[in-house]
Amino acid sequence: MRLLIIDSPMNYRHIYHAGNVCDVAKHAVLTLVLRHLREKSKGFQVLDTHAGTGLYDLTDTEAQKTNEAASGIMNLLASPAIPAMADYYDVLKQQNPFWDKGSAEGFRVYPGSPLFIYHMLRPQDKVIACELHPDDAQALRLHAPVDGRMATHCRDGYEALGAFLPPPERRGLVLIDPPYEAPDEFATLMKNIAEAYKRWNTGIYMIWYPIKDRPAIWKFHEALSKAGIPKILCAEFIYDEDVTADRLSGSGMIIINPPWKLEQEISALFPALHAAMKTTHRESTIKWLAE
Repeated sequence: MRLLIIDSPMNYRHIYHAGNVCDVAKHAVLTLVLRHLREKSKGFQVLDTHAGTGLYDLTDTEAQKTNEAASGIMNLLASPAIPAMADYYDVLKQQNPFWDKGSAEGFRVYPGSPLFIYHMLRPQDKVIACELHPDDAQALRLHAPVDGRMATHCRDGYEALGAFLPPPERRGLVLIDPPYEAPDEFATLMKNIAEAYKRWNTGIYMIWYPIKDRPAIWKFHEALSKAGIPKILCAEFIYDEDVTADRLSGSGMIIINPPWKLEQEISALFPALHAAMKTTHRESTIKWLAE
């Protein structure tokens, strides 16, 4: 296993948040979507626009400063396994060969979305992982397997939407998970989602966002509902009843063209995640912004 952690002047560093409650919820839904894509024999392609470094050492000093993984992945691993998350646990085992399922003992590294995606690919499937920051892109390149199914690019994730869509396979997923450092991130998201959908309207799009600024989220939802895009599912996992702009209270996921029955699967999954991670506030909202 190759693990590279690089200090960087960038404000947002995912190592501080790797394996937290929102990471677990996001990747649990991601594996459900990928499972649906694997149901057909034809190959598919995944575009991960903001991939990060791909792998995070939870024993690293930066991770220990916040210890957010304690209430997220470590709580999950200390609880009975959730059957619907079998693929999720399998990916964790791939990265932690000395970890014994059924406890948190021996668990050291938490994979980012590119490696969750990669480990659920079949020989005919591919993933393109983009990361703009040069240091993180270098780490991602070193963490990427070398069998040809994963391509890494040091480039802007939004620009990559125009470069790689539609994929040759005409089947697949676009994962958009920006750091939300820019004050106009939701407006940028909306613009790029609309343009990407015009280019490829049959693909699945999964957009993650933090639950902090409710008015900004409401405005984003309203813009989505008026964009003329059918089949937009919104799933929010909230663990703090008091939503304020200065701290994370949960996370949301917008899923355009969700697979059949995904709504019901998330509706069953989120309460199980709340129980497993022992969240104090257990709120799940699954609704359609456009049907």
